[in-house]
Amino acid sequence: MAREDITKQVNAILAEEFEVDPTLFTPDANVKDTLSLDSLSLVDLVAIIQQTYKIKIPATDLREIQTFDNLYDYIESHFGQNG
Repeated sequence: MAREDITKQVNAILAEEFEVDPTLFTPDANVKDTLSLDSLSLVDLVAIIQQTYKIKIPATDLREIQTFDNLYDYIESHFGQNG
């Protein structure tokens, strides 16, 4: 899946799920701050990404995902890898 497709799809999903204006999703914006995530909604975010892209995001990797760019990179590098 192309990076542009991932970006568009992730932004659309997150905008709808968290009711946030997708124009706020800039590559260097902080995911947690932009989406106003608490620990419970962070779990929702992980579940949505894991279900949509059939990837697993371990807690250790989640700590590394700070910005939207990090999130897109993670999905792009793990998409298509089962497990």
